[in-house]
Amino acid sequence: MTAPSLLDLAPLVADPTGLDSGDTAWLLAASALVLLMAPGLALFYGGMVRSKSVLNMMMMTFGSLAVVTILWVLVGYSIAFGDDLGLGLVGDPTQYAGLSQLMSEESNGDSSVPLILFAVFQGLFCVITGALVSGAIADRARFGAWMVFVGVWTLVVYAPIAHWIFDFSAGDHVGGWMANNLGVIDFAGGTAVEITSGASGLALALVLGRRIGFGKDPMRPHNLTLVMLGAGLLWFGWFGFNAGSALGANQTAAVVFTTTLLAGAAGALGWLGVERLRDGHATSLGAASGLVSGLVAITPSCASVSPVGAIVMGAVAGVVCALAVGLKYRFGYDDSLDVVGVHLVGGLVGTFGIGLIATAAAPTGVDGLFYGGGLDQLGRQLVGGGAVFVYAFVVSGIIGLVIDKAMGFRIDEEHELNGIDLVVHAETAYDLHATAGARSGSGVLGGSTATREEER
Repeated sequence: MTAPSLLDLAPLVADPTGLDSGDTAWLLAASALVLLMAPGLALFYGGMVRSKSVLNMMMMTFGSLAVVTILWVLVGYSIAFGDDLGLGLVGDPTQYAGLSQLMSEESNGDSSVPLILFAVFQGLFCVITGALVSGAIADRARFGAWMVFVGVWTLVVYAPIAHWIFDFSAGDHVGGWMANNLGVIDFAGGTAVEITSGASGLALALVLGRRIGFGKDPMRPHNLTLVMLGAGLLWFGWFGFNAGSALGANQTAAVVFTTTLLAGAAGALGWLGVERLRDGHATSLGAASGLVSGLVAITPSCASVSPVGAIVMGAVAGVVCALAVGLKYRFGYDDSLDVVGVHLVGGLVGTFGIGLIATAAAPTGVDGLFYGGGLDQLGRQLVGGGAVFVYAFVVSGIIGLVIDKAMGFRIDEEHELNGIDLVVHAETAYDLHATAGARSGSGVLGGSTATREEER
């Protein structure tokens, strides 16, 4: 008698709850990829600041990871995905508080993935959005004040907006007013993640004011190697971010994976093209920034455009964002790491672009203006993107002002000049003095090291 094969035993171990093992495995992997985006962003942002504040910049990302994760489990997920309390504005904050209600198999209903896994997946979206905001206030924010801000912001800015736009019909939540009543398309977070982070970053940049020497002193990235490494990790994680939003190992995930790849590549080319024509050279920072711009724009539109449409979307975002980052010098707001120029502007390009180049052949099944769909979807996208911008900007600004009055949001001028890492964290990223001291006897590199540090 031959032993039964695994295929013979499959019916005996099939999941009676309706969960799909392939979908669950993919969402587990996608969640891990989105988590990887946090340290990727820390490297990306950390390389972009001056050496005296690199640890603080990275700590703001890891601080967001810690605070947001806890608050999301305690109440944030319920606000975002709980039963609507009225008008599609906010979910029941007690329905899934603590997530203990999602521990049993019966809680999954007819979903093909465990709802507790979906909750974690969505919580990591909130983590990366909060961390993105920190780039707008690099070099000058108190760490404690930032931790308070990102906690409050999670519950009163991000979670309600997520309720408005994200649709998960397999559970109790089927989307708020933007998804259900208005019909805005946002597959993976162009509104909730990109426009929200950009608008919130702009509000905080105005609350804290400009860095000392802004517009006068060189504030160049101190380590472009870190920037490029961080950008690569972000691109890698973005496949989990976008394709994971299909919530299954299926055709939609495959289409989204493809459009995400193409838009990132096109975004880098678009930005580099602007640099080459405008400045005469293409930079590594431009390549990294253009890559991210393309990914930002495809986030809401990844399931709505064709592969060629993804190339167009990414290229347009790369060009527009490359031009937009200079607006801070024209209008005088100090968006330290171009959160506004990349994430707000890129998010608007991707959100509005759906109304122009979406095709019904894509998974979302909607035609934009250029595919004969008329102005209807474009109008929906304009209203949705505008509403998210206004809400995130106003409420984030109010939170920032209250924290500033209550405990002070900006570090002292002396501390800003000396370096926020040493003052706030009692650490430095690089032991430059030890290096200079070890080589000072030869009289070769000690002086040049000190000079470079002064420039930073």
